Amino acid sequence: MRKIERMGFKKIYISLLGLLLLLSLAAQPLSGASALLYEVSTRCTIILSPRCDLKIHEQPLSVTDLRCEQLTNPVGIDAVQPRLSWQLKSDQRNVVQTAYKIWVASSKELLDAGQPDIWNSGRVASDQSVLVSYKGKPLRSDMRCFWKVQVFSNKKDSAWSNVNEWSMGLLNAGDWKAKWIGYDKASPWDSVTQWSRLSARYFRKTFSTENKVQHAVLHIVGLGLYELYLNGKKVGDQVLAPAPTDYRKSVMYNSFDVSAYLNSGRNAIGVVLGNGRFFTMRQNYKPKKINTFGFPKLLLQLEITYANGSREWIVSDNSWKFTADGPIRTNNEYDGEEYDATKEFPGWATALFDDSKWREPELVKAPDGEIKAQMTLSMKVMDSIRPKNISRLNDSVYILDLGQNFAGWLRMKVKGPRGQRIQLRFAESLKPDGTLYTANLRDARVTDVYTLKGGGEEQWQPSFVYHGFRYVEITGYPGIPSVDDFTGLLISDQMAITGKLETSNATLNQVLKNAWWGIASNYKGMPVDCPQRNERQPWLGDRTQGALGESFLFNNATLYAKWLDDIQDAQTQEGAIPDVAPAFWNYYSDNVTWPAAYILVADMLYQQYGDRQSVVKHYPSMKKWMEYMQRRYMKEDLVTKDKYGDWCVPPESLELIRSKDPLRNTNGVLLATAYYYHLLNVMKRFAMLAGKPEDISVYDRLANRVKTAFNKAFLKNEDHYDNNTVTANLLPLYFGLVPEDRMAVVKEQLMQKLKQDNMHISTGVIGTQWLLRGLTKYGYPDAAFALATNTTYPSWGYMVQQGATTIWELWNGNTASPQMNSQNHVMLLGDLITWSFEDLAGIQSAPESVALKKIRMQPVFIKGLNNVEASYQSPYGIIKSSWKRTGNELEWSIEIPPNTTAAVTIPSGRITESGKPLKGAVDVKNNTTRLELGSGRYFLKAILAH
Repeated sequence: MRKIERMGFKKIYISLLGLLLLLSLAAQPLSGASALLYEVSTRCTIILSPRCDLKIHEQPLSVTDLRCEQLTNPVGIDAVQPRLSWQLKSDQRNVVQTAYKIWVASSKELLDAGQPDIWNSGRVASDQSVLVSYKGKPLRSDMRCFWKVQVFSNKKDSAWSNVNEWSMGLLNAGDWKAKWIGYDKASPWDSVTQWSRLSARYFRKTFSTENKVQHAVLHIVGLGLYELYLNGKKVGDQVLAPAPTDYRKSVMYNSFDVSAYLNSGRNAIGVVLGNGRFFTMRQNYKPKKINTFGFPKLLLQLEITYANGSREWIVSDNSWKFTADGPIRTNNEYDGEEYDATKEFPGWATALFDDSKWREPELVKAPDGEIKAQMTLSMKVMDSIRPKNISRLNDSVYILDLGQNFAGWLRMKVKGPRGQRIQLRFAESLKPDGTLYTANLRDARVTDVYTLKGGGEEQWQPSFVYHGFRYVEITGYPGIPSVDDFTGLLISDQMAITGKLETSNATLNQVLKNAWWGIASNYKGMPVDCPQRNERQPWLGDRTQGALGESFLFNNATLYAKWLDDIQDAQTQEGAIPDVAPAFWNYYSDNVTWPAAYILVADMLYQQYGDRQSVVKHYPSMKKWMEYMQRRYMKEDLVTKDKYGDWCVPPESLELIRSKDPLRNTNGVLLATAYYYHLLNVMKRFAMLAGKPEDISVYDRLANRVKTAFNKAFLKNEDHYDNNTVTANLLPLYFGLVPEDRMAVVKEQLMQKLKQDNMHISTGVIGTQWLLRGLTKYGYPDAAFALATNTTYPSWGYMVQQGATTIWELWNGNTASPQMNSQNHVMLLGDLITWSFEDLAGIQSAPESVALKKIRMQPVFIKGLNNVEASYQSPYGIIKSSWKRTGNELEWSIEIPPNTTAAVTIPSGRITESGKPLKGAVDVKNNTTRLELGSGRYFLKAILAH
């Protein structure tokens, strides 16, 4: 309903449809692009003057969601030419930005006064609103920058946006005045062994502020993990910070605006250090495999700017106080955290605390890695889970069921006598007798212990560990616990939820929900494989295509940009890239399919977010790896080295981890060579982006030779590849290796093999990455839908039928050997999420575009699927696609954000848009109609001939 006012009269309301009838009087057929770009606002306010003249007041164009380096108001960045982004809001259709103006000033007051003393871009004729490079004055350490944007469009111009801010970090090593402090030894109660135990380190410093504080910023490197307090208050909502890295190459600092935390007069800083991956979970154990980096250590620098213009620095040095004899007795990511509340020291992070019994910390050696600003947000508590039920196992043991497998903490409320010890053990599932099933956790002890201080209700959750679990065994709880005494806390990287998708198929909906929980559980400052056993490693192969699917659910741009840096750090001088990065494990197996993530994740960042910088930055290292693999392993134009094969194909026996049947497994040389060919074609695009066009011909010539050698070696009987597995035929098809005149027969062989497999998945990690998109691309969307929605083994739906609430590591994860059956993994998702958004909902970037500047909306309207409702928050704004089919009638609601366009393909028939007949470009062969849309909301309806 829309508001209408007659000046001096009562307000009345009429419908938008009625308004359109008043304006148009009669609907006339429209054709082509004009049918969809006619100028009627989907939201407007009508004002009737005393003369009853109708005046349409459209909602104004506005600029929102300002971001610097894809972050909102970041503190302490180290990008010297940061990239700025914004989104447009408008209710008009066909809105395109034609120019922008950016002002940057050193204070909000100057900006408000129209004095952008750092940068005035002037009016720049451009439609770019994503990742616009700063081109103002050189930026200095600790510099504050206030900015705003005005946009000009083909409709109306915007007002200035609200003011946002970014601040610079410490850009030079010499800017650090602080010293590294720590305690490079174990205490008598610690254990530096396979199951390492090391208590948390507590540091504090008091200081005074004699003048009025204008601004204060604090930079901290707390290795392995830290919690920061000022005057007894925790600073920030981050947990398990900073993000993990290979500390021999890079260490991350976090920055905070702490102006509001400081008192006039006496102040105190408190820092607790946990072990994290720095003092790693397994000490003096498999040293050739597991890297460890030393005892925890701290670097901290607080810069205070006073109102009179003077500055003061409070820095870490040996004037601080330290103890390791606090309440956190041990913290080990695999084994758990033990907290003794009887050893708490109340007020320890305040100025009044008596620290006379604390000792002086040691000045310790700095880690080898370069200190860098952390340009991705840290982890935090992202959700809470109310337990489903609690049951009594025996007199002193209870089993808590949270109803959802996830990664994070259990928060506990308890009241009992001083010294009472409560033990919490975690697991993903139960044995038939109701006890915890922990065999799949290997040697991870996953046990938290809390000792009560007594005297009233206590509440506790750990600080420096996390667990992957659904069930908790509770031992020693005083009294009878209830579900109200416990809360599950999901710990994940801070990132916006970008996408939602729901269909008329309940199985697919649940699989996608399980995928969401699995992905969120395994975002831990890096993408890890699993959150529960003694592994939790950032395997490259799991995210080769998984990162793309994840981007439709979460804004993972900064996490994966950081991960590319981790991979680059792990590269050897010769050019090798490991299977795990950061290289906490020394796994350099020299295969193609796992390190391919380095190139394909960079491609995802460019395609989904428009992040060209990541491609340019890493291009030399990518080229170095490609040349390394060619030099060492290419023989007669085939890549002869593979490690994992098509990892985790469904085995012939439900008890097996890996199939032993050669007819199920795909040739490793075929996999390596096909992937290498695909990467050569990606590198051709990257060479152009990186300003290296001379490399394109080199890649071209090599790709042609590889294609010839591949077909000579693997094309059998002119109709299938090698041993005719689905993967063996799918990869050549998808990567463009199949000769044109053999395409039809190879596609037919692919389909025949699926039928032999009873229309069930027979691919492993590699094949599944391209499976559903490949089938849809080559004319078999119904087969893709069948695979996506099967409920019998092997399938994602089978996992759901067995009670899974996340995705398993194995298709037979409920029956396989416990050596490898994580119940919270993401690697088997393949391209399921990408296919769901791109092919079912029709939300994807057009081939000639990036970051969905131009959207390709061409859903497959599959028999058996009646409706799909999806939304995706793209870099330009929200995209929505919601379609429903009833008989031969198709209804499709679409929303396209300002400053973008869409190519929409709909089955041919009698098509209307908001009740108006229209015509588009008809594809007779495929019986479809193509429409070109500008931004806005549309309601399409088609009466289909068939």
